[in-house]
Amino acid sequence: MSTASIIKSISCSKQKLIEIVLDIEKYPEFVPWCLSSKIYEKLENNDTIEIKADLTVGKKLLNQTYTSKVIFYKTRDYILVTNIKGPLKYLKNEWSFFEELNNKTKIEFKIDFELHNKFLNKIMEKSFYLGLNKIADAFEKRAEILK
Repeated sequence: MSTASIIKSISCSKQKLIEIVLDIEKYPEFVPWCLSSKIYEKLENNDTIEIKADLTVGKKLLNQTYTSKVIFYKTRDYILVTNIKGPLKYLKNEWSFFEELNNKTKIEFKIDFELHNKFLNKIMEKSFYLGLNKIADAFEKRAEILK
């Protein structure tokens, strides 16, 4: 399994940053290696927002689509992403948001995953942290654009 985490302070309000993370259909516009996305279901109640969505990730000729369940826990400012089907054997992706001074938000992003394909798993492990940093930077740049 590949596991990593990032803590980053982003110049953006906590609420706006949460909206950016939950705006899954916009990911192809700014998230590296995200080729397409589709939300199938979105249920909102008092405590949570639950989303079922597909992401296609990779490059033009080498890409995979996986379906995930995204749950935003409103009172905890916490997002949990798990896989439903696709090339991932296992996925646990966590976002935690903490308000800071001067309209900044600290995010803690943790990801733990394993692919069904052992060969691709080995390739991913070698460049995993670099890729994770690129993704975190993409969310920071998106927040700057949408200010």
